[in-house]
Amino acid sequence: MTRCTLIGAPIDSGQRRPGCLMGPAAYRVAGLSQAISDLGHAVEDRGDLALPALRPARCPNAAVHSLPETVGWTEALIDSVDDALSEGTLPMVMGGDHSLALGSVAGAAGFAARKGRPLFVLWLDAHSDFHTPLTTTSGNLHGTPVAYITGRDGFDAFPPFPAPVPADRVCLYGIRSVDPAEHAALIDHQLIPVDMRTLDEEGIVAPLRRFLARVKEAGGMLHVSLDVDFLDPAIAPAVGTTVPGGTTFREAHLVMEMLHESGLVTSLDLVELNPFLDDRGMTARLMVDLVASLMGRKVFDRPTRSK
Repeated sequence: MTRCTLIGAPIDSGQRRPGCLMGPAAYRVAGLSQAISDLGHAVEDRGDLALPALRPARCPNAAVHSLPETVGWTEALIDSVDDALSEGTLPMVMGGDHSLALGSVAGAAGFAARKGRPLFVLWLDAHSDFHTPLTTTSGNLHGTPVAYITGRDGFDAFPPFPAPVPADRVCLYGIRSVDPAEHAALIDHQLIPVDMRTLDEEGIVAPLRRFLARVKEAGGMLHVSLDVDFLDPAIAPAVGTTVPGGTTFREAHLVMEMLHESGLVTSLDLVELNPFLDDRGMTARLMVDLVASLMGRKVFDRPTRSK
């Protein structure tokens, strides 16, 4: 049995399209807690975080918006994720846009550093999110967490990252949309994504299995950050950053089942769900089903209708 802590992060500040702040409520309506408890795990839903009182925050890049809000959410998530891990639970952060990972991964990194264990990050996303506040042209800070996690410059307004994660401990998996500036920076930092071409050539299993083997060999903790746009928009339309050619229903469930079988996952993000863009809750329900697969549900465990 795993003890899970659900943390609502109703965050919209990392991008400009409203709706992600409704994500935590959508996960609750779609039955996330029940799906986990039905598998024999203990679940505590701690409700939604509140945005702390804002402090002044500035960035030389005039395109950046909502910086004080994003810094505030980051600080709140650092504390809440660290607390959940310190209590021996698996924190699941229900977002909210992907800027929440600035805080969730930092919280996991601080805990891992105190425990003397290396932190690994599996980034399931269409985008590499490797801009910094200084390089982003959109000004959307949901495109910056991986840069923060790996210790790039430009995050002076944010809390110092506890222990930057080396490139060989970050797996950008399912990537298919990278800006030219990000592409150059990824090469410069020797962070080569497992993009969709790699998955087309090698299949879903082999690249993930290699990464999980490194985590296991190092005795590492594994933070998984699952963006809705990791999935193909035909099956998951409720995201403001749709990119064609994402993972299929079967591929996504296989990834989750492999993560469960590894026994390595110690924290999880669920990000970029925008219920306003959904079709009768289909994306929220799919994300809940994926979490259930991560927590041990197999397809053959589920009842099917008789013909």
